[in-house]
Amino acid sequence: MPGLTIGDIIPNLEAETTQGKIKLHDYIGNSWAIVFSHPGDFTPVCTTELAKMAEYSKVFKEKGVKLIGLSCDDVSSHNEWIKDIEAYSAGCKVDYPIIADTKREIMKQLNMVDPEEKDSS
Repeated sequence: MPGLTIGDIIPNLEAETTQGKIKLHDYIGNSWAIVFSHPGDFTPVCTTELAKMAEYSKVFKEKGVKLIGLSCDDVSSHNEWIKDIEAYSAGCKVDYPIIADTKREIMKQLNMVDPEEKDSS
């Protein structure tokens, strides 16, 4: 199954996020969106990447682009991770939602992880 590529329309998934339950098309609206996934919260590389997205969030907004993260952990873990991300990126706030995908169903549907991989870490 091929994954999404630039310009594709993402399925209208419903998901729990750090900003409550959303439907992707409602969240995205008439904007462009960058959906980025990470295998788990609190990993060093993922933390720095999400910090960079937070740092450039205003620039993306000015260009009409919405950001949304996706990780295999739950919302509670994401909220703790956000504290870590913001501590790393002094002065930057994570103002975009992070989807909780504890069963990895969304990641599999979007072909962002190997569907046969059993270990979510």
